Amino acid sequence: MGDKAEGSELTTEELRELQMRSRIEEKLVQEGEKEKILDLLRKRLIESGWRDQLKKHCSEIIRNKGQDKITIDDLAKEIMPMGKAKIPQKVKEEMLERLQKFLANSS
Repeated sequence: MGDKAEGSELTTEELRELQMRSRIEEKLVQEGEKEKILDLLRKRLIESGWRDQLKKHCSEIIRNKGQDKITIDDLAKEIMPMGKAKIPQKVKEEMLERLQKFLANSS
């Protein structure tokens, strides 16, 4: 465990995880489930007020730093931690449940 895969900086375990994620992603895309999950996520984030919170936070950052002094990349880096942290637990659980059901039904 923890051995490095030949010719790689990743451990064998990390490489297996990446491969599994890639296969899951491919299956989600092929069966059209990825887009359905993303649509549902967007809907839930809007319903929860998350999107409005993030927009407000962006406006505050731009106002504080000055519109001409901040790039889109800077703004994205600054709001990313807050955006991830503010996703409601209920939404995270619903998305995880949806993924688990998809994987169970497609085995």
